[in-house]
Amino acid sequence: MSDDDRQPRGVTVELLATVDLGREIEGLAGYVLRMRRVTIAPGGVFGPEHDHVGRPGTVVVLQGVVTDHRDGVSTDYGPGPGWPEDRDTRHWLENRGSVPAVEISVDVVRAE
Repeated sequence: MSDDDRQPRGVTVELLATVDLGREIEGLAGYVLRMRRVTIAPGGVFGPEHDHVGRPGTVVVLQGVVTDHRDGVSTDYGPGPGWPEDRDTRHWLENRGSVPAVEISVDVVRAE
């Protein structure tokens, strides 16, 4: 798949909740715990390839199947437990299926 084919399409991201970690844990001022619902339509791509340096997280797939592409390997997830996103993660996602894929993504990010 070319870089052009990895451009985002068919993706909806909904912010569900945030927690100000600076108020909760000493040393984490300026960071939030974020929970989002990501819906990838059939044929959709959550790209381009990106990393998670400075924003670790984890994903669970509620519906459909999400294909995670990293290090030349394609792995299908869902429904059920997904994948960790740590400093070594560099990937892009797609929905090769015929139904929308819905995931919950929880990560730590800098406050906006």
